[in-house]
Amino acid sequence: MRIALVSEHASPLATLGGVDAGGQNVHVAALATALGARGHVVDVYTRRDDPDLPDRVPFAPNVTVVPVPAGPAAPVPKDELLPLMGEFADFLAATWTADRPDVVHGHFWMSGLAALDAAERVDLALGGHLPVAQTFHALGVVKRRQQGTKDTSPAERAFLEPGVARRADLVVATCSDEAFELKAFGVPSSRIAVVPCGVDTAHFTPTGPVAPRTDRVRLLTVSRLVPRKGVGNAIEALGLLVRAGVDAELVVVGGAGDADHLETEPETERLRRVIEAEGLQDRVVLAGRKGHDELPAWYRSADVVVCAPWYEPFGIVPLEAMACGRPVIATGVGGLIDTVVEDVTGLHVPARDPEAIAEAVTTMLADPELRRRYGDAGRARATSRYTWRRIAADTTRVYERLAARNQVRLMTGER
Repeated sequence: MRIALVSEHASPLATLGGVDAGGQNVHVAALATALGARGHVVDVYTRRDDPDLPDRVPFAPNVTVVPVPAGPAAPVPKDELLPLMGEFADFLAATWTADRPDVVHGHFWMSGLAALDAAERVDLALGGHLPVAQTFHALGVVKRRQQGTKDTSPAERAFLEPGVARRADLVVATCSDEAFELKAFGVPSSRIAVVPCGVDTAHFTPTGPVAPRTDRVRLLTVSRLVPRKGVGNAIEALGLLVRAGVDAELVVVGGAGDADHLETEPETERLRRVIEAEGLQDRVVLAGRKGHDELPAWYRSADVVVCAPWYEPFGIVPLEAMACGRPVIATGVGGLIDTVVEDVTGLHVPARDPEAIAEAVTTMLADPELRRRYGDAGRARATSRYTWRRIAADTTRVYERLAARNQVRLMTGER
């Protein structure tokens, strides 16, 4: 099968950790690679942000990244990309009319907007129907609900995103909570499939090198440095633990640069104020971005991994922690409700609730056997449900479902 993945801002080639580079980049890169390993031919279309990139970049066996000329060949914040989607769609339409794929899969709402517009033009030019699947990775309605006036999405998202959901042939939700939200858009259950994100269980393992650590209890948070990730709440929880007599520390892995270059990020200043207010200057380490190869060692160094986002469309960090055999404390939001099984692989806590985080940590620290059991169960769940091989197989079935439906359309003349 020839597959076109459209990911307008989240390139597989990007360096992870920045404000606009995170889970979606990992998802698209890993999904494309796993689909290619199954023998499919995959082109990933992402906006050109570097003038020196070639027109086609080999990425993995059977996988090519295609930098799309739309706007300046330079980084542009994702929330400023909407005016460039017409140009993006023009490129897709011309490319697919010349060499039509079997299925298109948009990632993020603006990608879906461009992909659907381009596919409609291909249909007009060539006849038939080019099916489009859509994964949102985050829904604007949820983002606005959680961030309010701090949401920087363009105002047009409020009506364009539901339109993308209704126009797509099938919406691939990453968790059951998102599927519920999509029904409020008017998308029928028959056009929603739930396929989660995955994790590289050969890379993230319980055994291997361990990052340097002190004798203190180590809590670990791996996150981009943006307010909604709840890092400040994890710091406040540590303050409660320390005042209760727990000799603990918190290591925060993440950010656009290394530990010496975090000051350029707006969130760093706010977090340092929280650290100072809690008197935790010697107990919180802002470790900065770590390379993909380094991450497993950091997970293995933790006694407990804390994932405290206010909302999370899916969340790769809990899966990586589980694959490394670490117990997880996670807010009961979005995809974390599905991946972290309460009292099996970890514990759920309410969002924005440092007291609940501290209580959950206390419960785990009081019972080393409980932590071991959660870690073992997390590893088993990651390897049985969330390998990229399985995610690619599930996604392929979605594509085959679209192809079969398209065949019926061709036979019956249905639109």
